[in-house]
Amino acid sequence: MKVVFLGSGNLATRLSLEMKRKGFDIRQVYSHTPAHAEQLANQLRCKWTYLPGKVEIDADLYIFALKDTALEPLIARIAPNNGLWVHTAGSMPMDVFKGHAARYGVLYPMQTFSKERVVDFRSIPFFLEANNEADTELLRDVAGLLSDHVRILSSESRKYLHLAAVFACNFTNHLYALAAKLLQEQGIPSEVLLPLIQETASKVHAMPAREAQTGPAIRYDENVINKHLALLEAHPEMQTIYQLMSQSIHKEAQS
Repeated sequence: MKVVFLGSGNLATRLSLEMKRKGFDIRQVYSHTPAHAEQLANQLRCKWTYLPGKVEIDADLYIFALKDTALEPLIARIAPNNGLWVHTAGSMPMDVFKGHAARYGVLYPMQTFSKERVVDFRSIPFFLEANNEADTELLRDVAGLLSDHVRILSSESRKYLHLAAVFACNFTNHLYALAAKLLQEQGIPSEVLLPLIQETASKVHAMPAREAQTGPAIRYDENVINKHLALLEAHPEMQTIYQLMSQSIHKEAQS
């Protein structure tokens, strides 16, 4: 299967390298930044371009792995062809391709990606959608070569999946960063948090997150909470986050 990647960021890099490893014929990489396109193409040993008009038109699969704001403008600039066009976004509808491609769909791997970090694709859940049954099965075959966890999911449901992923990943990681900042201000290495982070993540493999919740907020221990808020006096935004999170944790525990 001949594949063209449109995008050269974190997801595009890891997915294209994994697909090449699994035997897909990666023919070309497009990126509006020439250096980024060339860098990924060199890793894949394929052609590259930064010009939408130079994207090859004879590939079987076109994977648009771009940020949401760049997706629609680029789609309109790619020459129509007979290939299957898919995007990898969690929050964009499949119909973003409508009127530009006859065959289109979604290939959404729900994971956080970094260019330099190798991940185990077999464990990553893939969520698929296509505008016809034949291409749905084609995408199922493609994803099945990469992952053991492949599901069909509508654009409407995928929006909520992506929202949940933001809570579980992006917001959680931001809290790690804030915790590290507090420790840094006190000259304490952030590495001391790693066993706690590891155990917290491990718990949800064995029990529902609701049951795993601990800490002062679940019982709304105002003595401890007020002391913490006082310590955050120099960080009013963190105070707000602490208050909202504590209230939410307590409310959820009572429901």
